[in-house]
Amino acid sequence: MTARLARMLGWLALGAVLACSPVQAERLIVSVSNHRVTVTPNYSGEELVLFGSVEKDANTPPGRTYDLVVTVAGPRADMVTRRKERRFGIWINTDSRQFLKVPTYLALFSNRPFDAIASPEVQRRQQLGLNNVLLTQRVGGDYADVVPDDAFRSAFVRLRRQHGLYREETSAVTFLTPTLFRTGIPLPAEVPIGLYNVEIKLFAEGALVAKTDTAFEIVKVGFEQFVATTAQQNGLVYGLITAFMALMTGWMASIVFRRD
Repeated sequence: MTARLARMLGWLALGAVLACSPVQAERLIVSVSNHRVTVTPNYSGEELVLFGSVEKDANTPPGRTYDLVVTVAGPRADMVTRRKERRFGIWINTDSRQFLKVPTYLALFSNRPFDAIASPEVQRRQQLGLNNVLLTQRVGGDYADVVPDDAFRSAFVRLRRQHGLYREETSAVTFLTPTLFRTGIPLPAEVPIGLYNVEIKLFAEGALVAKTDTAFEIVKVGFEQFVATTAQQNGLVYGLITAFMALMTGWMASIVFRRD
């Protein structure tokens, strides 16, 4: 009897939660032009296309207009930013800050400026814009993200942007119709290898109303893939082959340029 009563109370609680949950009036359907990008020795970068639509239902308020934010995050890794100072005529490292498991590639695209899409509080909570993206640092013995104008954080983002690996474009998303949209995803020549997660967030009147995600992968092929795989899985073999090739190159150079 007690077990049956507990089950009944559980079902009643679940029903109450579902009844109080907001009804989703929109749904996002998205796709990427290429889910597998291959990097060859001649790779010089390319641009993928993300396209999709907003599906409405009977609960959608009439005449509702939308904003869209797309976040593309590449494989994560630990990285270090160093501060250099000129002392005694030479530049030396005087301080450093480690960034933990941050995206090696990060891009945020929207149809208009983030300030016009949502309030500052929503921007921070939804990580809209590079200033609001969480970039965890090791600060002494602690782990935290700091204010956007922190010197190390600003330098880290600036350097990544210079290489095209971090970007923020607030007019990159285009609504072709009130519910159809597209945006480009530029990939530089030195794009990191790995899995890229794409998160799409739909806003209306400053509030998040729907979100979805997709992904694509960047892989090396041919000789570059062989070298990368050997270096990762067989470090000793890779080192021996590299040393052998260096010796052979030196030996061949001595023969070619030998003076009789």
